[in-house]
Amino acid sequence: MTQQAAALQTYNNELVKCIEELCSKRNELNRQIRLEEDEKEQLQQDIRLLSEKLSRINESMAQRLTTRANLDRTIAETEAAYGKILESSQSLLSVLKQEAGNLSNSPEQWKK
Repeated sequence: MTQQAAALQTYNNELVKCIEELCSKRNELNRQIRLEEDEKEQLQQDIRLLSEKLSRINESMAQRLTTRANLDRTIAETEAAYGKILESSQSLLSVLKQEAGNLSNSPEQWKK
């Protein structure tokens, strides 16, 4: 019976050792899970912050694009108006030169 008791004691010691190893592995897994949960939480916070920043940038870009479109339209209208002013100035200068030429060709009319 002592042999059986010795064998039972050996099995008992091995079972306790296996249970302790399993508990140790579980504790290590729990530690790793907590670390990953912390990292996950940090990543989710980073995603929220980046999403908010992206939203603000998109809004800012939309406003800037609208402003640029308005500036482009204003520039185009101003350039078109300036082109008309140049055409009118050229026509006025041409008429003025023609009239000046007509006046300088007939000095006799001034003497009368």
